[in-house]
Amino acid sequence: MDVEYVFQDINDLPAGFTCPEGRTKPWGTGQAVLCAKSVVDTPYVIINADDYYGKEAFVKLHDFLIEHAKMGKEFDMGMAGFILKNTLSENGTVTRGVCKVDDNNLLKEVYETTGIKAEGDKIICDNPEVEAWAKPESNVSMNMWAGYPDFLDYLEKDFSTFLANISDNPLKKEYLLPNIVAELLKENRINVKVLETHDKWFGVTYAEDKEYVQNAFKQLIEDGVYPEKLWK
Repeated sequence: MDVEYVFQDINDLPAGFTCPEGRTKPWGTGQAVLCAKSVVDTPYVIINADDYYGKEAFVKLHDFLIEHAKMGKEFDMGMAGFILKNTLSENGTVTRGVCKVDDNNLLKEVYETTGIKAEGDKIICDNPEVEAWAKPESNVSMNMWAGYPDFLDYLEKDFSTFLANISDNPLKKEYLLPNIVAELLKENRINVKVLETHDKWFGVTYAEDKEYVQNAFKQLIEDGVYPEKLWK
């Protein structure tokens, strides 16, 4: 397997733009993916480096990319749809892209939502609109996407538009994948196939999550999902 590394740089901006004085925060997941444009010319999967997604989602996104059935819009993407209750932390609230999905398993809307936790069979969050309909079984985006090179071309143009409109919060505003996809959905320019996965997501959102994640991986090894020595 050939591996290439690219690095996200806060000063890697389109011609005509400079980093606002005093900004130290990276530009977000949209720019992180855009950084790979020079080395990616085939279908690809996007994931966060600090999350465990399970095997099922990778298989489903792979099959989606291999089949590549055109869906009638300018852009086609796939998204792993995790079950909300499988992505919560016992140690505090989380932020998730909570999704509305139609009867054809196409993404209708995604709401980047903070303060999510479960209280019994009810989902509590900071957005009263989302809280009114979100359920433990709702699909959420965990930033696991399948895409094609044309989406990277779009990011290259759209990032300039984003930078031209950050005057309200130049030191903190981020170019985020869920927001980019949400805007394309509003413009009716993209179809996103939601590929539901029932694997449990693991991530270290809080320091207290570390022990839980370690025990979860130990259980996967004991269950034979992974060998004890992964690279042996």
